[in-house]
Amino acid sequence: MKQLIEVIVALVAAALVGLVIALAVIRLTRWLNAKRPNPVRSAALRRLIGPTRAAIPLLVMAFVLHYLTISPVAKADTLHGIELGLDVAMAWIIARLAEAGEDSLLSRYQIDSVDNLKARRLQTQIRVLRRIFVVLVIVVALALALFSFPSVRLAGAGLLASAGIISIVAGIASKPVASNVVAGIQIAISQPIRLDDVVVVENEWGRIEEIALTYVVVRIWDMRRLVLPISYFITTPFENWTRTTSEILGWVHVEIDYRAPIEVIREQFLRILADAPTWDGKVAVCQVTNLGPSTMQLRFLMSSVDSGRSWELQCLVREKLVQFLQEKYPMSLPRIRAEFISSPESPVSES
Repeated sequence: MKQLIEVIVALVAAALVGLVIALAVIRLTRWLNAKRPNPVRSAALRRLIGPTRAAIPLLVMAFVLHYLTISPVAKADTLHGIELGLDVAMAWIIARLAEAGEDSLLSRYQIDSVDNLKARRLQTQIRVLRRIFVVLVIVVALALALFSFPSVRLAGAGLLASAGIISIVAGIASKPVASNVVAGIQIAISQPIRLDDVVVVENEWGRIEEIALTYVVVRIWDMRRLVLPISYFITTPFENWTRTTSEILGWVHVEIDYRAPIEVIREQFLRILADAPTWDGKVAVCQVTNLGPSTMQLRFLMSSVDSGRSWELQCLVREKLVQFLQEKYPMSLPRIRAEFISSPESPVSES
């Protein structure tokens, strides 16, 4: 009992010494970074604080354990526990380094600019691949930890012997998860969607806000969030308005009377676009696209740099055109025409 207490005290002391060393290392790196500040390096150091506080005390405990006079069985069991902790700490460090690498790469490609197609493509690939890498690290670390137990290794051999039944059960159970993971890899490579893409899914217009490992979050125009499995974007048709470019054509349909001066309306449409900051100056077309019993339909095409500005421009053109017709040509507004024919049985009396 006395020997056990001494061992526990020695290991606790070693852990405290390791924690002091870890704090000293953290302070030293912060001091060195303060001399030459770097945002990316600072973010990486912040992410590594937790793993460093865990790994260094475990290393010091393992070093001290070799010099303790205890039974070989107790030493092996204690060392096994420390190794399990180191496995977790190393997986933690690798995951944090992957996040730091992601931050470093993403800082070079911002998606807040207008022409951000390349940045959105790279951000999507980096984020999805980093998540897949972290999951693989966790799976490998868990497998190494489990197979460090002899009983688990024996159980694993038994499972391999009956792999036929187990593979069928595992395949059925993991089909949704596996399909989403595979879909995530497909999206990272082929990229049918990217971060900040404008899409129409489930009859809702929105932007891709987040691409996780198994799901996608779409921020709808009214600030609601639509969460869909990532496999949805591989198996279901949807609209992507920014697949190759953010430029988009907007259109406005206006029903007007046959007496409306089309050329005057076309000139007014061009003047509206010239004064609109949301028009990019590339496309401006006014066409008669349909003839009805009492009205004709005009279609106004206009271009913008992205879908948000295009929507604002369409609303502006509708408002200004209606205002122009009301003020200058009220007879051009749609109206119903009717012809009254007298019946032969009741002729109209002549006055």
